[in-house]
Amino acid sequence: MDHNEFAASIDHTVLGPETTWGDVETVLDEAAAHGMNACIPPCYVPEAADYGNAPETIATVVGFPHGQHAPEAKRDEAVDAWNDGADEIDMVINVGRLKAGETDAVVAEMSDVVAAVPIPVKVIIETALLSDDEKRRACEAAVDADADMVKTSTGFADGGATVPDVELMSEYLPVKASGGVGSYDDAMAMFDAGAARIGASSGVAIVAGHPESEGEEGDADGN
Repeated sequence: MDHNEFAASIDHTVLGPETTWGDVETVLDEAAAHGMNACIPPCYVPEAADYGNAPETIATVVGFPHGQHAPEAKRDEAVDAWNDGADEIDMVINVGRLKAGETDAVVAEMSDVVAAVPIPVKVIIETALLSDDEKRRACEAAVDADADMVKTSTGFADGGATVPDVELMSEYLPVKASGGVGSYDDAMAMFDAGAARIGASSGVAIVAGHPESEGEEGDADGN
């Protein structure tokens, strides 16, 4: 990938529980300056949509971080985010229902969100909590629900994106590798494994590692 394609494949992210508007503003500025997307908390989407220096694509999260919201709450949260100006949705599945074998409920919940908004929906399956069989069932459910992508992790469980998980998930849908991707080399390993998108708080550092990025400064402590 050339520099522009590479940068456009990075979702520069800030989703911590102490995130302020100032933190979001910094991420929006950095994403816009380096050609990345931004992934931010839903409470800040209205301000971000009106922000004069926002990147082209703003993603936000639904059912975050544990996925145990009522299905109707997830659907309404997605609709609110879209109405507020979000361009993409990253939705957390109900991991407990998946692990219990309640696949129909998982598919129905995803389908409601996908049908409710006219923007791409990425489904976060939280790979660190799943067996390989469960990962496959989660990905099959995402396909059945017409989701646009599957995403590895929220960053709130132990463990993040791995090459084997990306390889497995990419058999079903485009993959967003998120969690523990902190450098250009990390990102390239995920792309080589089949990822289509990277989610990371250290987006600037990742883009700065691209061979065509001489002179760009990286994050001080991204992860």
